[in-house]
Amino acid sequence: MQTTSYGSWPSPIDARLAAAHDGHPEFVGFVGDEAWWTEPRPTEGGRRTLVRRKADGTEEPVLPAPWNVRSRVIEYGGSPWAGVMRAEGPLIVFVDFADQRLYRWEPGSEPRPLTPLSPTGGGLRWVDPQVRPGRGEVWCVMEEFTGEGPTDVRRAVVAVPLDGSAARDRDAVRELSDGRHRFVTGPRLSPDGRQAVWLAWDHPRMPWDGTEVILADVTEDGTLSAPRPVAGGPEESVVQADWAADGTLLYASDRSGWWNLHRLGADGGTIAVCPREEEFGGPLWRIGLRWFAPLDDGLVAVVHGRGSTALGILDPETGEVVDAAGPWTEFAPTLAVHGSRVVGVGASPRSAHEVVELDARTGRARVIGAAHDDPVDPAYYPEPQIRTFAGPAGREVHAHIYPPHHPGHVGHADELPPYVVRVHGGPTSRSALVLDLEIAYFTSRGIGVAEVNYGGSTGHGREYRNLLREQWGVVDVEDCAAVALALAEEGTADGRRLAIRGGSAGGWTTAASLATTDVYACGTILYPVVDLSEWASGETHDFESRYLESLVGPIAEVPARYTDRSPSTHADRITAPFLLLQGLEDAVCPPAQCERFLARVEEQGRRVPHAYIAFEGEGHGFRRAETMVRALESELSLYAQILGLNPPGIPTLELSK
Repeated sequence: MQTTSYGSWPSPIDARLAAAHDGHPEFVGFVGDEAWWTEPRPTEGGRRTLVRRKADGTEEPVLPAPWNVRSRVIEYGGSPWAGVMRAEGPLIVFVDFADQRLYRWEPGSEPRPLTPLSPTGGGLRWVDPQVRPGRGEVWCVMEEFTGEGPTDVRRAVVAVPLDGSAARDRDAVRELSDGRHRFVTGPRLSPDGRQAVWLAWDHPRMPWDGTEVILADVTEDGTLSAPRPVAGGPEESVVQADWAADGTLLYASDRSGWWNLHRLGADGGTIAVCPREEEFGGPLWRIGLRWFAPLDDGLVAVVHGRGSTALGILDPETGEVVDAAGPWTEFAPTLAVHGSRVVGVGASPRSAHEVVELDARTGRARVIGAAHDDPVDPAYYPEPQIRTFAGPAGREVHAHIYPPHHPGHVGHADELPPYVVRVHGGPTSRSALVLDLEIAYFTSRGIGVAEVNYGGSTGHGREYRNLLREQWGVVDVEDCAAVALALAEEGTADGRRLAIRGGSAGGWTTAASLATTDVYACGTILYPVVDLSEWASGETHDFESRYLESLVGPIAEVPARYTDRSPSTHADRITAPFLLLQGLEDAVCPPAQCERFLARVEEQGRRVPHAYIAFEGEGHGFRRAETMVRALESELSLYAQILGLNPPGIPTLELSK
């Protein structure tokens, strides 16, 4: 064991390795007996491909480059594909990212478009498809831009003909919903085909604030009649609704303060299926996420937990949940069932996300796809700690602490390690405790990492989530600082060598922290919100265009709050060096936010060392391997220069002075 300064340990985990393992499988489904899912391809321009697991157990990627199976509905997208198995083979429908059209694909043929292009605004987009071969249609959500502005848009539940007749004719798309709601999810048909259910909500609510469960009758000609709300409301968030095999309607609602499973009674009342102080749901950032999936025998596969998630089988009659045995400590909100087979996506602090199949009859779970394969010796992986800290007013702050870790190096006894506070996006989201080679990139070099699930994060009930109401830029900043200072006070971290980094809403918290505290020596800001007034006045997309009403307050009532909290307003207070990273095609946090912020930083008399890197072809969140490599190496170089580290083999980031 060698004694070497923190931040200078040699590591086999380089930026290219971390980039190659970024992303994970998503949107699992069954096509007949076969399990299918989407997978990232960072080295192929960041596209996502569709993967098929055949009956013999082999994996086969379908749809070669440049096909990119990904939807842009509400910009964050959602379930982009569906399929059915016929005697002649699979029939797949999918959304291609490039033009957002819905396509039909069968093995041995080229994909054929099912939907038209639109020259208006953001055009026509589709998500959460369900193939209805008996009707020759695909039922899904349509997002249609009606003007050039980001909020000139409408959404509807629609039926798209499978014969391609709508590929050049928008009028051939049948609208099934009445258009009364701004946002909808894809419909789910009852087992007898006589009813359909979906979720709906309207501005200014976000789906974790309040949604409605809409139930409609399906007529013989395939239209939906008498749509009516049967559950949910302005202060009740329902994030998924689906049918049990016996025709019972199930849904995940937070009416108790936790997203728990409920069923609709015969009298229209709500019956709690498994009341617990843990989550059986989560924030609906994308259309078509699934935290539960009913099985044919009446049992229900569930993703559930408090702060982390497990895959289990719920007996609705007794409320008992039996979790799958295995190494996985986190499951993503994607489930599919076929007979007694349950497929999900699980991960752990020692393994990346992989496709897992659970046999509900035997309880046996196994990896069937995207199997984790250690790219380096696992001895280099971090060894995380689950911690709870005391925040302001004694409130709990949840965090994952990743101390520096290397099998062959330790730091000097008289030296404390530098730490980077990582702030998740959302902000209504959370950091999951799973293997992340970006974290290992730092910890294996002798730099600690602290992931903070600040007040407002999910996984700990609605009360904890609501701590951020009208307090964005306050509670998140305070909680991150509380964790950083506690680590320094207890002797875990060097209080003079603390950094902070985050993307999107995490970029906001990072910038706000640099502008309002002196806790951090430097920071990395990725695709951030930095100017609340402009962001709330038409500078972002429709989905989040009124998000700030709950995070900050109605702008008409508290305009000064928007100005006072914005890092752009207080650019003159920033003295800590920073790195700013931005995608030039970002529709959520556009480059204009960064450009104004930089102009204000550069207007001040004293010069703050900083760097700005903008990436062509990248949107909100980086997907291309070359982008991620440069971003990660630049981030490490910033810390090396400002915190006095000496990592070997890292290109030097030029800082303006």
